[in-house]
Amino acid sequence: METTYLSFLFILIAAAAAEAPPPVLDIAGKQLLAGADYYILPVIRGRGGGLTLAATGNETCPLDVAQERQEVKNGLPLSFRPTNAKKGVIRTSTDHNIKFSAASICVQSTVWKLHFDESIQNYTITTGGAEGNPGRETISNWFKIEKFDEDYMLVFCPTVCNYCKVICKQVGIVVQHGLRRLALTDSAPFKFMFKKA
Repeated sequence: METTYLSFLFILIAAAAAEAPPPVLDIAGKQLLAGADYYILPVIRGRGGGLTLAATGNETCPLDVAQERQEVKNGLPLSFRPTNAKKGVIRTSTDHNIKFSAASICVQSTVWKLHFDESIQNYTITTGGAEGNPGRETISNWFKIEKFDEDYMLVFCPTVCNYCKVICKQVGIVVQHGLRRLALTDSAPFKFMFKKA
């Protein structure tokens, strides 16, 4: 009887472990932790540096998420918050808020959110999102980190609202007036790696 119970317990533990998606790793092979600061750096060299805040067009606020023009620049550090703030490890295929760990000239948060930009007729990534509070009101503020070959990519396909109709697309780079902006794409996603800040 005890052997049967232990076998059953082992199966439950194995099933629970199998359900958890793999952790996201930085370039040193260490797990990304919620609230810690990291740089997002491109894998493909020669096309710019890390991610930063940038004004686009004639608007100074809100600031959009863009890629540094110079490859040698790491950009600004970012932190990640999973839907369950008590979870300490950042995992693939799960919803996260992404936030620049820097001050902004705009009086707003630096949490990422999806925004439709009329000037390019596409959804871009901007700032001013709300941190936490997963649900319908914050649906545009949640992003997933997915494996892409040996590296990573971002996907917008939030699952924080069971009855909401959402767009599901990869995040890529759109060049507008020389500025490399993060935007939704059907083609090549932005392939990157994480470096501890």
